[in-house]
Amino acid sequence: MEARAALAGGQARIDKQHEAGKLTARERISALLDDGSFIELDKFVTHRCAEFGMQEQKILGDGVVTGHGTVEGRTVCVFAQDFTVFGGSLSGAYAQKICKVMDLAMKIGCPVVGLNDSGGARIQEGVESLAGYADIFLRNVLSSGVVPQLSAIMGPCAGGAVYSPAITDFILMVDRTSYMFITGPEVIKTVTHEEVTKEQLGGAMTHAAKSGVSHFTETDELACIARLRELLAYMPSNNAEDPPVRASEDPPDRANEALDTLVPLESNKPYDIKKIILGVTDDGLFTEVAKDYAKNIVVGFARFEGRPVGIVANQPTHLAGCLDIDASTKAARFVRFCDCFNIPLVTFVDVPGFLPGTTQEYGGIIKHGAKLLYAFAEATVPKITIITRKAYGGAYDVMASKHIRADVNVSYPAAEIAVMGADGAVNIIFRGELDKISDPVERAAAKVRFTDDYKERFANPYKAASLGYIDEIIRPRDTRWTIVRALRTLKNKRQSNPVRKHGNIPL
Repeated sequence: MEARAALAGGQARIDKQHEAGKLTARERISALLDDGSFIELDKFVTHRCAEFGMQEQKILGDGVVTGHGTVEGRTVCVFAQDFTVFGGSLSGAYAQKICKVMDLAMKIGCPVVGLNDSGGARIQEGVESLAGYADIFLRNVLSSGVVPQLSAIMGPCAGGAVYSPAITDFILMVDRTSYMFITGPEVIKTVTHEEVTKEQLGGAMTHAAKSGVSHFTETDELACIARLRELLAYMPSNNAEDPPVRASEDPPDRANEALDTLVPLESNKPYDIKKIILGVTDDGLFTEVAKDYAKNIVVGFARFEGRPVGIVANQPTHLAGCLDIDASTKAARFVRFCDCFNIPLVTFVDVPGFLPGTTQEYGGIIKHGAKLLYAFAEATVPKITIITRKAYGGAYDVMASKHIRADVNVSYPAAEIAVMGADGAVNIIFRGELDKISDPVERAAAKVRFTDDYKERFANPYKAASLGYIDEIIRPRDTRWTIVRALRTLKNKRQSNPVRKHGNIPL
């Protein structure tokens, strides 16, 4: 019986899986978990279907391997769909196996990792397979914010099957061998007459760069599994614990003189914000999330003194670092994840405002931009904000300002904190005076004087500091030490929101 269960769909189908560049379900679990730690559950379960001759086709395990083990010594619950058994299609019994391991994860407070490789619902079972999906979806929702949930897409994921990964915290895909879509190319061609390939419709790069559904694209399955282990190392086992701390030999007060000249004095000149991030984190390491989507904002995980943090940063090299619909949604979801799991937030601000234009307005930038505002305001984890250059308009408020409960707000000496840039402000504030000057030369000279005066007042952080909106003005080289000290101070921070069933985030 043990040998039959291990063979799953048979050697021929296992060979076919390998020929497609894919591992089997058990091989994936073995790569994910610490050696010898896996304890399998429900190995001998079979489906209950007696329709269409299915009673003659029963395979032990019924297309999904479930159980628990450890990753770096910490318990993790896992399920791996097995494409060698009925194409990995989901039956009622199969769904019950997944639900059982998800329920266990909630009881013991550990992450759930799903390794997805399934053609969808088992058609022969009809509504029972659909009910099985709904049972899983419910557990995804109830587990959200309680235990981390990670989904690796390692083959097809179609129809209702995509909604379980969509509810989970992070989705990883394997380039060229994994797909996600609600309806496949054939159905689309029939209904809308569009012709599209599986890769174009729901391939890894499509979801990484266009839809934003996927957060990581890996070259092969082993790289994908290695990324899962890396992500788990940043996360606590559940929402009642703090994230795990790793030993670090990087000096906490390490200065980085290169940062003093990295940010250009010209407010419209781009620079790569990731150079600042890599210049201050432990050992220059940063795990970027959704790096191919909404590149005007950067989010990801790093460590200071071995302690995990979530980083959010405007990226001046893309759309001048403006906030738009995609960037707001991307960052809001990341902020909320970090807040769920007690991961402090470090925010680097260089934002000229929200991206203007009819496309943004018609697309609902007001509503989507409010998601990020809501997420930062709602978060009760330690929040540290560094203004590196511009912080204009409503975007200044949104990017973890003091006014929405950020704990420590500092800026570089050349930071500009104002309603808008000097040129635009002068055109509004001094419009009357400028309109009175008919001579073009005199008018230009007056505008220069007004602009210089405005810059003197607002093109620096001292006005905000005088009002207490900025706690400290720091040298860029001291950014790491400033963050480390703030994290130490805020280590035991306790803050709560008003008692309520839940808020109504602008979706």
